[in-house]
Amino acid sequence: LQVYDEMEEELATSGRSYAIDYAKEAMKNTAKAYHEKSKWLLQGHKTPAMEEYLKIALESTCYPMIAVTSFVGMGDIVTKQAIDWVRGKPQILEATCLICRLMDDLVSHQREQEREHIPSAVECYMQQYGVSEKEACYELHKQVEIAWKDINQGVIDARRPPMAMPMTLLTRILNLARVMDLLYKEDDGYTNSTHTKNYILSLLVDPIQV
Repeated sequence: LQVYDEMEEELATSGRSYAIDYAKEAMKNTAKAYHEKSKWLLQGHKTPAMEEYLKIALESTCYPMIAVTSFVGMGDIVTKQAIDWVRGKPQILEATCLICRLMDDLVSHQREQEREHIPSAVECYMQQYGVSEKEACYELHKQVEIAWKDINQGVIDARRPPMAMPMTLLTRILNLARVMDLLYKEDDGYTNSTHTKNYILSLLVDPIQV
């Protein structure tokens, strides 16, 4: 709450304090999603269908909240129209959330199922369609590939009038998908951070001189 108070004070200097309510709303939605997932676990909820799972799991990526909050803090380039647009979860954001959720689940589901944990997209897909783990992973990888195409289309559509969304704003959302491709393409680079550390070293400690 202190963070939001500080943000509101900062935004008030530019007459944009109204925007903080959007950031708070987005955080509440994220908290509700995590609460729902905790209920699934504590109440022994049966493996949900993919649609039911994704309704909660996409929100719990935190990406809708991060997107709205980043817009709120970007200054005058962000209009009320732009914030309303990103709050509405346009195609580019929906696709980014799907990439985040599926790539995370694909590389971490086996480890997660070794302990008390809710089903991942892999288990949900296997249960719903009666397929093997290998087949489920193959189909979910295909959905990730389609989501990247949706991002491309989403950028094109958002750049057109009447929205004509600045590329600076679209890049904020695009970068959320890019970081997932970096961290989760081959392994869980968040949990097993050796390769991630090497990327950071290459970027900040041993950069290529241009």
